[in-house]
Amino acid sequence: MPPVQKKKLGSYPTFLVVFSITLALVVVGLFGLLLLHAHKLSEAVRENLEVQVYLERNLPETELLRLQQDLGHQPGVAEQSGRPAIRFISKEDGARQLLQSTGEDFRQFLDDNPLRDAYALKIQPDYTDTLHLGQLQRGLRGQRGVFEVQYPRDLFASINANLTRISLVLLGFAAVLVGAVVVLINNTIKLAIFSQRFLIRSMQLVGATRFFIRGPFLRRATWQGFASGGLAALALVALLQYAYLEVVPLRQLRDDVLVGALLLAVVALGVVIGFFSAYWAVNKYLKGSLDDLY
Repeated sequence: MPPVQKKKLGSYPTFLVVFSITLALVVVGLFGLLLLHAHKLSEAVRENLEVQVYLERNLPETELLRLQQDLGHQPGVAEQSGRPAIRFISKEDGARQLLQSTGEDFRQFLDDNPLRDAYALKIQPDYTDTLHLGQLQRGLRGQRGVFEVQYPRDLFASINANLTRISLVLLGFAAVLVGAVVVLINNTIKLAIFSQRFLIRSMQLVGATRFFIRGPFLRRATWQGFASGGLAALALVALLQYAYLEVVPLRQLRDDVLVGALLLAVVALGVVIGFFSAYWAVNKYLKGSLDDLY
C-alpha cells in the first residue's frame, strides 16, 4: 500500500489561491488606473482654460511689462516652467485669429482695428470654480491699465459640473468593485482553509494554543497575498506600457508617482486581505463546535 500522505498545518493548494487573488487585484488595479488617468485628464482640461484680460489702448511698453508682472502675482494663475502662464495677444494677432475663425476681414471696411491688446492667463485647476474665478476677476479688474476681464463662465461651470458627476460615478463604482474583490478574496481563502478544518480541531484537542495553530495559516496567507499583489502589479505595468504604445496621446496623462502609489496599494491590499481573511477563517473553526465542522 502506498504511504499515507500526512497533512501539514497551514498547507493547502497555493496555485489556485494565488491565481484567483491575482485576477481580483488586477481588476481593482485596472479600475484604479482608470481613475488616475481620468483625474489627470480633468486636470489637463482645467489647465487649458484661459481668462482673457483686455487692456486699455495705447499702453507703453513699460506699462505692459509692469502689468504682466502684476498679473503673474495674482492668486490662481498657473505656472509653466517655473514662470506664470501668461500669453500676450496683440490686437493684430487678434485680428488674424478672427479672420481665420470667421473667414471675414473687417479691415476691408474699417479704417481702424477695434480690437484691444490682451493677456491670456491659464488658471490653476483648483481655481476654476465659480467662487475663485469671481475673486480673480475682481482682483484683475482692479489693476491699472485693465479694461475688461472675460472668461467663458458657462463653459467653466459646465466642465466643473460634468467632471464632478463623472468623478462621483467612478468613485461609486470603485467602492463597489473593491467591496466585491474583498469578498471574493476572503471566500477564496476560506475555501482553501476549509479543507484543513479537521486538522485544526485535532491540533486543538492535543493542546495546541490558538496562536500556534493560527501562525502557519497567517504566514501562508500573507505570503500568498504579497505574491498575488506583486504579480498583479507586474501585469498592470505591462498592460499600461502596452496602452501607452497603442494610444500615444495617453502618455500625456502619465504620472509615475501616482501609478507607483497605486501599485503599492494593490500589493498592500493583497497582503491585508490575505492576512485578515485567514485570521477570520481559522478563528471560525477554532471557536466552532464539532457539528459545525461537518
